[in-house]
Amino acid sequence: MTAQRRTINEALRWASLFLEQHRREPRVAEILLQHHTGLERSGFLAAQREVLEKETDERFKADIEAHAATGIPVQHLTGKESFYGRDFMVDPHVLIPRPETEELVLGVMEYAEKLGTNQPLRVVDAGTGSGIIAITLKLEKPTWQVAATDISAEALQVARQNADRLGANVTFRQGDFLQPILEERQAVDIIVSNPPYIARAEAAFLDDTVKNFDPSLALFADGDGLAAYRQIVEQAGSILSDRGLLAFEIGHQQGDQVACLIRSKFPGSLVEVRKDINGKNRMVFAQVTGGIEQK
Repeated sequence: MTAQRRTINEALRWASLFLEQHRREPRVAEILLQHHTGLERSGFLAAQREVLEKETDERFKADIEAHAATGIPVQHLTGKESFYGRDFMVDPHVLIPRPETEELVLGVMEYAEKLGTNQPLRVVDAGTGSGIIAITLKLEKPTWQVAATDISAEALQVARQNADRLGANVTFRQGDFLQPILEERQAVDIIVSNPPYIARAEAAFLDDTVKNFDPSLALFADGDGLAAYRQIVEQAGSILSDRGLLAFEIGHQQGDQVACLIRSKFPGSLVEVRKDINGKNRMVFAQVTGGIEQK
């Protein structure tokens, strides 16, 4: 006996209830069903009574069951995530873009206005992952010279694919944070980074969709989560121009510690710990003094 095919609405209602019963977010059902049907939201809403193709329904059902059972992120199932109004490719080798990082990008552009120069700024995104920060800055500020680094060859492959697909002329270098830029011996005006900042002792408290699927290289750092900041700040002393900008995304309890790291390397710098839209300390911006003089 042939099973009766489901309408989009029937499949959606089943999936939402199934996810809720497994203590997953029911909203994932709509995201995945839109992905498998290839419909934008308006078309999706208008097509609720249409019957799903058997193969489409089977793929959708398999993804719903996998997400419920393992917590595999919906972005790994769809292969993409939206950031700053653009779709970026993601896979298990890169951190899934998060809305808070959009605020870091906005802050960098705001601070750039204060640098008071008409010359094209040279910007480095240290630990770029999928490339969201570097690519977005280049697309929003086409005159900027933007470079991005990552120690992971697999992450850089994803970032390059995103840059090519979105038409962003970003220079990618493989290496440990700023090391590839140090080797070029050129001053930079802005260093921005969303580095790993979770202490390894906190791994047990993370949601399974994060700790089991985001790359540990992009999540965890030694020294109570501060090792990456120490390294980047130390490296920055050799390449960041005087009155340049350091911009970090941080864990919400790390603001004072990261600010102290910056002031110890660049005494007298203007450091701001900024809250995100949720009222949590999430960014540190520092206009440094005592950087190198550009020639």
